Amino acid sequence: MQKSILIIDDEHDMLQLLKRSLEPDLNCHIVTAQSGKEALRLISQQWFDLVLADIKMPQMNGLELLEVIKRDHPNMTVIMMTAFGGVETAVEAMRNGAYDFISKPFDHETIVVRLEKALERSRLIQENYRLQMECQDRQIFHKLVGNSQVMKRLYETIQMVAKTDLTVLITGESGTGKELVARAVHDLSRRSLNAFVAVNCPTLPENILESELFGYKKGAFTHATQNKIGLFQEAHNGSIFLDEIGDITPAIQTKLLRVLQEKEIKPLGDTKSITVDVRIIASTNQNLAQKIKIGEFREDVYYRLNVLPIKLPALREHPEDIPLIAGHLLEKHCILLDKPSKKISSELMDIFLQKTWPGNVREMENVIMQGILFSTDEEIKPRDVNLSDNHRPMPRVETVHQDLPYKAAKEKTLNQFNHGFIGQLLEEYEGNVSQAARQCGLERQALQQIMRRYGIKADGFRK
Repeated sequence: MQKSILIIDDEHDMLQLLKRSLEPDLNCHIVTAQSGKEALRLISQQWFDLVLADIKMPQMNGLELLEVIKRDHPNMTVIMMTAFGGVETAVEAMRNGAYDFISKPFDHETIVVRLEKALERSRLIQENYRLQMECQDRQIFHKLVGNSQVMKRLYETIQMVAKTDLTVLITGESGTGKELVARAVHDLSRRSLNAFVAVNCPTLPENILESELFGYKKGAFTHATQNKIGLFQEAHNGSIFLDEIGDITPAIQTKLLRVLQEKEIKPLGDTKSITVDVRIIASTNQNLAQKIKIGEFREDVYYRLNVLPIKLPALREHPEDIPLIAGHLLEKHCILLDKPSKKISSELMDIFLQKTWPGNVREMENVIMQGILFSTDEEIKPRDVNLSDNHRPMPRVETVHQDLPYKAAKEKTLNQFNHGFIGQLLEEYEGNVSQAARQCGLERQALQQIMRRYGIKADGFRK
C-alpha cells in the first residue's frame, strides 16, 4: 500500500519543490498544507505515515502543531524542518516527541534517506499495533464486543460484506448495535476514507426528511432562501446509513427507489437529476415482509435494499458474552462519567446472566450507568440498579399508578422519577446545573430543558 506524507510549510514554492522531488523517489503520495490549522484538519480526516513540518510558521508554529499532533495521535511520526539558526529549537522539538529534524537548505539524497528511515519506523509501529489487535482474540471488533461463535460469525459476515459495494440491510431488535455494524461495514470497505453519513429516519417529519436527504434549490418552498446540498450528495463516494428505514413514508420510498435503481437524486425544485456514488446501508427492527403485506412498505424497495442481509443476534442468543460486554461498558462509562473504576458483584452478574434483556445491549448499558452513579462503593450490587432476585427491574417510584389511564400514569411516573433523580444530583452538587449535567451524561441545555418541563428549580438546592 502506498505511503502518505503530509508536508506543512507556509511557503508555497517550497511545498511544490518537495512534492515534485520526493514523490517519485519515495514512491509515496504527498499532501501539502500551508498552515498548522489546515494540517490539523487534514490529519482529522485521514492517517499519515509521516508528517514533515516547518518550525517557523505564522499563527500556529511548528512546535505548537507538534504538541497537538502528539496529544491526539501519539504514534504519528513527525519530522521538523528548520533553518541552520534554529537547530536549538529543533532539538527542543525532539524532546517533545518529534522523531527527527532536517536543516534547510536540503541535500536531496540526505532527506530521502532520513524520510525512508522515518517511514520504516511508522511501518513497524503499525505492524506492532496490528499484532496487538490480533492477540486480543477478536473480543472487540470495530467497537462490537463478544467472543462467542454467534459473534464470530457476525464478524466474518461483516468482513465479507464490506469487500463488496452492494446495498446492505441490517435487521435486529432495538439495542443490538445496528449503527455499530453499519460503521464497521463502512470502515472495512474501500470507501473508508470518505464520508459516513448517518440518518435517523423516524426523528424527521416527511417533508424535512425529503429535503435533508435530497437537498433543494433556492425558491423550492417558502423558506428556501438558498440552495442546500442533500445528505446523499454529502455522502458522495462514501456511505449513507438509513437507520430504521421501515418508518419512512411511501412517498420517500418512491424517491429512494430511484436512488437504488439509477444512482440519481433530484433536489426539491430542480429539473435536473444529479448522479451520486453512494453505498446505502439501511437498518430496521421491524418485519418489513409484514409491512409489505399490509401495504406500508413497497416490495420493490425492499428487494433493492435486501441485497446483502445482516441479521444481528439478540443478547439472549449469546449470553456467554454478557460478562465481556458488561465489563467493557463498565470500563467505558466509569471514564465517561469521571468515576473511579468499579466492579460488578457476583450477585448482580448472576442476575445479568439470567435476565432476558428485551432492550439488549442498550438496556444493559443503561443499567450499568445507573450502577456507576448510584453505587456507594467499588462493587455494583443489585440494589444499586433496582434489580431483584426475580431479575425484573423494580420501579424507583412508590407506585405505578395503575388506577390512572396509561398516559396520565406514565406522565406522573416520569414526573416522580425526574424529581427524584435530578433532585438527588442537584442536592449533591448544591444546585450546580453544569456539574449535575456532566455527572449524568447530559448536555447542560438538555438537563435544563427537562428541569423546565417538570418544574425543577436549581435555586432551592443552593446553599
